Amino acid sequence: MVTLLNFIVFVLSLIMTGSILYRNKKVDSVFILMSVLVTINCMGSFLIANAKGMEMAIWANQFLYVGGCYAPLLMVVVLGRLCNCKMPRFLSVILFVYSSVVMALVMTNGKCGLYYTQIKFVREHGYSYLAKTYAPLHILYPIMMVVYCAIFVFYLLYALKRRNQISFQIVMTTASIAFVVAFLYIFEKVISSHISLWPIGYLYGTIMLMKHYERINMYDMSANIANSIERMKEYGYIVFDKKYRYICANEYIVELFPEIKEWVVDSEVKNTDSYLYREVVQYLLDGEEGDSANKIISVNDRFFEMNILDISYRKKENVGFLLEFIDRTLEKKYYNTIEDYNTGLEKEVEQKTANILHIKDMMVLGMAEMVESRDSNTGGHIKRTSEVIKVFSAKLKNYHDKFNFDDKFLHQVEKAAPMHDLGKIAIDDVVLRKPGKYTDEEYEEMKRHSAEGATIVENILRGVEDDDFVEIAKNVAHYHHEKWNGQGYPSRLSETDIPIEARIMALADVFDALVSKRCYKDAFSYDKAFTIIEESLGEHFDPELGKVFLACRPELESLYDRYR
Repeated sequence: MVTLLNFIVFVLSLIMTGSILYRNKKVDSVFILMSVLVTINCMGSFLIANAKGMEMAIWANQFLYVGGCYAPLLMVVVLGRLCNCKMPRFLSVILFVYSSVVMALVMTNGKCGLYYTQIKFVREHGYSYLAKTYAPLHILYPIMMVVYCAIFVFYLLYALKRRNQISFQIVMTTASIAFVVAFLYIFEKVISSHISLWPIGYLYGTIMLMKHYERINMYDMSANIANSIERMKEYGYIVFDKKYRYICANEYIVELFPEIKEWVVDSEVKNTDSYLYREVVQYLLDGEEGDSANKIISVNDRFFEMNILDISYRKKENVGFLLEFIDRTLEKKYYNTIEDYNTGLEKEVEQKTANILHIKDMMVLGMAEMVESRDSNTGGHIKRTSEVIKVFSAKLKNYHDKFNFDDKFLHQVEKAAPMHDLGKIAIDDVVLRKPGKYTDEEYEEMKRHSAEGATIVENILRGVEDDDFVEIAKNVAHYHHEKWNGQGYPSRLSETDIPIEARIMALADVFDALVSKRCYKDAFSYDKAFTIIEESLGEHFDPELGKVFLACRPELESLYDRYR
């Protein structure tokens, strides 16, 4: 029975580690190392129970201690990141050295009596264990456990004090892993059990890490922004080390310059006769970071601004360079029309404006990622509704006169669509992540997201975007839950009192909710979804806009078939 239990725990630890690697394309090394240590720990427990002799049991015991010595240190790193209060480096080094000393003592077992004065191999009832008599130096491990528990308590108190800025729930959940392991260790000693209970605690820890991995990283706004930049369609970069050897480039820049595929990583660029070398690599060799005379190059009738950014590690000296490419085609065409005027002043104004918009777009994308990550019920909703709006807008371009809008208006609605649910960032997690039906109080709390979203959108965009776009984006966030019959929220507007951009968004929002799987329902068939929308024309939706939306059925079905 003991052997079977250890085997199950070991297999589950392998599954959890595999899940962490499979579910995330870019997994934090701390989480990988933590899960690997847990697997080694569980393997050690399993091997001890199945050992056939003293030597094998001693080796397995060393595996058992690997996780016990180093996993708590990794938990400290995770808690420091969550609390934005990292442990001083010298203290981290001391803890690492201390853990390594304990591990070294464990490795002397069977050779000298520094950690155990006596070890006896016992096999009974179908499993094996080591009967141990502890040496004085064994006290180092309990002391280490006490120190780590004290650090975890400190982080809990720190998070409690700053719970308005720190997710106390996540910190408490993460710290509980260490407390569970410590409790099982103490419990094992109190009852003098021959069965090691640590692996159960560490398995619990792996499960909790896997469950909360996305949420822990969600609080890292820089990571969200970096992911958003990586997905931007008109932003490219090439990375070189400090010796100007090629490191990597993103997909956009490889499509722009296919010859990059022939470059050798960690080597200098050899093809000195190419346009890419003359205009790009040579610019890097001759330039300096922050050079005000940023270079503009032309590629396939498009113009790109090149900037050299210094790459540093932990505020130390330069370790490399990032050469970024920003599409300035529109600005360049504008410059050409006013070249007889004061182009220097105009260029400076345009560049600063573009940089502000660049930062703003990254913030909005990062916030959208954060909202999507918090709401466990609507995964992918923001991306899908944005694509639905694009399909709908393409059809609406044929009805300019009927609805009295132009292509610019439709483009602005498309641009505003990803912001329609930003207000959910202000909704309590208990409500936002609830898998079932809301109570009346919870529904009232959820309904606040529309008004909150309008405020957030206005604060972000005002003074950066033109007033027309600010008004459209604000209306999309504020009124996309209003109904044609006046029974919606938050203002119970009806018919044409509802801004037309909100009426457009309402159709896309509801359609995605109908044909997408949610935790409380399965996805509806296309027939059922379009029937519901058709029957709701004049009640929930603008009847004229709804007819146009229904005409988009072939394109929408094709779109969602690709998603599925």
